[in-house]
Amino acid sequence: MQFDEIYIKYFKDVYLYLLKLSGNESVAEDITSETFFKAMKNIDSYRGECSLYAWLCQIAKNTYYTYLNKNKRIVDLDESQIDEVVPGVDISEENKEELLMIKKYLHQIPEPYKEVFMWRVFADMKYDEIGRIFGKTANWACVTYHRAKKMITDKLEEEK
Repeated sequence: MQFDEIYIKYFKDVYLYLLKLSGNESVAEDITSETFFKAMKNIDSYRGECSLYAWLCQIAKNTYYTYLNKNKRIVDLDESQIDEVVPGVDISEENKEELLMIKKYLHQIPEPYKEVFMWRVFADMKYDEIGRIFGKTANWACVTYHRAKKMITDKLEEEK
């Protein structure tokens, strides 16, 4: 597959992943462009151990975190951005608060739980793809995701 075909096929998905991650259209656009630039430069390093989409999302995530570190700021999810997390869903005021708490607690759980949770929820990746990113099995990814979910759920229960 030629790189321009890769770009056409995956640009929108990578952009939407970054939009959900950052909550900012401008940041998502910039980082998506940078992601594909990095991917084009490093396409020879793609070994096919995970899907091309997973590889691109890994580059996108790392590029986003580099952006955050450079700018010394954390992009928080505010109420106006919640619809981007769950598109097309009418969210009540009560649910908005819960989504904000989930986002808050997500940033408090340790790696790899946080990252696996984000791959599963924000990128809608399958467990086998997540496992390949980490050099583990699909079962490991599934267990790690459910442990992350339990950590967040436990923190939500403590708040009540």
